[in-house]
Amino acid sequence: MTLGTLYIVAAPSGAGKTSLVKSLTETTPGVAVSISHTTRPPRPGERDGEHYHFVTPAAFEAMIAQGAFLEYAQVFGNHYGTSCSAVQIQRQTGLDVILEIDWQGARQVRERMPDSPSIFILPPSREALRQRLTGRGQDPVEVIERRMAAALDELSHYAEFDYLLVNDDFATALDALRAILIAHRQRRTLQIERQRKLLQLLLS
Repeated sequence: MTLGTLYIVAAPSGAGKTSLVKSLTETTPGVAVSISHTTRPPRPGERDGEHYHFVTPAAFEAMIAQGAFLEYAQVFGNHYGTSCSAVQIQRQTGLDVILEIDWQGARQVRERMPDSPSIFILPPSREALRQRLTGRGQDPVEVIERRMAAALDELSHYAEFDYLLVNDDFATALDALRAILIAHRQRRTLQIERQRKLLQLLLS
């Protein structure tokens, strides 16, 4: 079984990253999302083990001490991290794995796995970004303003990524995201490994 590819997908809060990745995994075979660990409490409708692994700060610190994370970061006072072993298990089954992380986590992953393709999702405008953050209806004004400021800071790191994708029309953005994965799967180095038997038969 050929090892699956690890993809990094980052975006400012409100750019639509989670919705795009969810639709991608539902419509594209062989793609899965890594479920992160977090110390923040669940939001309405979120379930442990499906959206995140919700853990205590003490448990998170213990995992850091054990070197259990591929990457981890603190965002809005809460910690988020990606389990090394969980990602490796998924990749060993041949699945392409997507990490939904911020620029801090992306930088850590690139240092450890520099061949991982990275994708940054942009909102079509500041106005659209603010509208999406406000439209959630779950957070007070001061939280939205803090997230807006953090989103603008996140946007400043766009040049660190391999691909830039604008989420204006959802269907178009989803097609672009899928195209990146499909094109990457055809790279010569990957196809030599995956099509080894075919190449031997063709050239024998």
